[in-house]
Amino acid sequence: MKLDGLYRIDVPEIDRDAFREAVINAFCHRDYNKYDSVNIAVFKDRVEIRNPGRLYGGLSIEQIKTRMVSQRRNELIADIFHRGHFVERWGRGISLILSKEPTSEFEEIGELFSVTFKRKNYEDRIHREIKLSEKLSAKLSELQKIVLNNMLKNSRITYAQLVDITGKSREAIRKNINKLKEAGLIKRIGSDKGGYWQVFTDFL
Repeated sequence: MKLDGLYRIDVPEIDRDAFREAVINAFCHRDYNKYDSVNIAVFKDRVEIRNPGRLYGGLSIEQIKTRMVSQRRNELIADIFHRGHFVERWGRGISLILSKEPTSEFEEIGELFSVTFKRKNYEDRIHREIKLSEKLSAKLSELQKIVLNNMLKNSRITYAQLVDITGKSREAIRKNINKLKEAGLIKRIGSDKGGYWQVFTDFL
């Protein structure tokens, strides 16, 4: 998400064209003789699109990444996708994905083919965590930095989880959270059970 004047603009974590192409490829090139389905798995740091069937026609991962080549396993389905303008040119899909999402990864795992996209918001949180520890190292205690970093990663983190992560008592966590509140770095939004922690990143 970004702001344009008074308006909020939603910015997808993964480029829409690249994601669309990967999904189309999964259905177009999957092995329909295998009793399995196309799966989209969402993780905190990545999204994976998996389809049954390894690369067809003896192609390698390196070949599909560096050359505009395609071997069609399902001629009829491929023709339907082409006539429906879901596919513009054969062999263009992987290069389109890489042009939009250069960090995309392609793998053959067992009898599956997988495309992995990295989630940008997760990468941003990791970079922000590093920046926080560098900028506040002289001002905050180690415990306070751990609490802040974990709130950045999980805004709904609980006292019990912070106790488990830090090995400190609940009272020690409470005192340090109060100090972070007094410093204007965090604020509790909502109730203890249903609320979340707001971290004011402008001050980090």
